[in-house]
Amino acid sequence: MEKTIYKKLMEVQSSLKANKNKFNKFGGFSYRNAEDILEAVKPLLKQNGLVLVCSDSIGNGILTATYTLTDVDSGESVTNSAVAIIGEHKGMSAEQNTGCASSYARKYALNGLFAIDDSSADPDAIESKQENTNQSKEDGNNSIFEAKKKLA
Repeated sequence: MEKTIYKKLMEVQSSLKANKNKFNKFGGFSYRNAEDILEAVKPLLKQNGLVLVCSDSIGNGILTATYTLTDVDSGESVTNSAVAIIGEHKGMSAEQNTGCASSYARKYALNGLFAIDDSSADPDAIESKQENTNQSKEDGNNSIFEAKKKLA
């Protein structure tokens, strides 16, 4: 019996080791980016007969990164997407701001597709300083509100 795409994906998810090999000296934390995940997953994709393709789309200042995982034998596919607001960072061009949003969205689309949990020490997922907790919640709620407004 031939394996379904979901059985193949389960094998990739259970075998994938994407370590946090980069270190942010300013923030004092280790992290991984989309390129680190791709480097770790490519041999597992080949081993399981899977192909991964990414596409980005932009609308209303929001970038959506979508990964499509396709079984080369059956043609079955699974997709996962993540979004990021294209911000305006001081000293960065519009292209750099878009690239920043793309990198962020791609990382989290891969995390979702391959069941990678970043919550334990990811500065995007937890607050490192207790005194910033309330402000971060307010900022996060405002960002979510702004994203919903742009999508409406």
